[in-house]
Amino acid sequence: MFDLFKVGFLTVTFIDLLDIFLVSFIIYKLYTVIRGTIASQIFIGLIIVLLLSFLAQAADLKALGWLLKLITDIWVIAFIILFQPEIRRLLVMLGTSPLGRIFLKGGSSDLADVLTDSAFELAQNQHGALIVIVRSAGVKGIVETGEVINSAVSKNMLRSIFFPRSPLHDGAVVIKGNTIEAARCTLPLSTETSFEGVPLGMRHRAGLGISETADVISLIVSEETGGISIADKGKIIRGLSKESLRNYLNKNTSITREKGWKGIFEQLSKGK
Repeated sequence: MFDLFKVGFLTVTFIDLLDIFLVSFIIYKLYTVIRGTIASQIFIGLIIVLLLSFLAQAADLKALGWLLKLITDIWVIAFIILFQPEIRRLLVMLGTSPLGRIFLKGGSSDLADVLTDSAFELAQNQHGALIVIVRSAGVKGIVETGEVINSAVSKNMLRSIFFPRSPLHDGAVVIKGNTIEAARCTLPLSTETSFEGVPLGMRHRAGLGISETADVISLIVSEETGGISIADKGKIIRGLSKESLRNYLNKNTSITREKGWKGIFEQLSKGK
């Protein structure tokens, strides 16, 4: 292997630099995912322990090295337990990348039109709604908390479900492909109680919570204000117009099977 330079008795090669870059990139990405949470402080603590363990071995401090080794031997298990939500969120981010979307089934542009029209009709009547659009893997556990429907997606069906006197209007509707899988589903609440200084109600916290842990888009219609929001990848976009909502759903749902590989390469070439 071609040697780049030497530092004392250490020889540094191109593979060594690539290895350092990849590890640094992974650590940076992990930190950006958990930044601003309690887990970030624990993550920094683990990094310090690993650095101390490395320095202790390099300086041949046997007692300190032995003590730190006891910690580092179980740090992988501790990492998985402590950072389970963050690891899940990172895997969701990888799954929603253009490369990951190649292997996933998506929805159609007709679905975006139906959801957009339904959301704005519900908003005009100030009927609250929470719709979860599954992009890749299903959310079977969430579906099982509600009433299974397995109906084709239609504007009339969604209006009927979210009519205030309907027994199914509480909770969320889960849509996969062009099918309403279930209604009145219970979603995990996000730990965030506000977003960009604006307090979040229970409907918005639920929509945000499921977007943090699964590859879904949450479409939220506020019962109080009639405002329409999107929760995606742990972020909320508020105050969407009809056209911007339609464009967002068309752009961020997966590629349809009908488009085939030609459609896949078209989206990848556009950076979508």
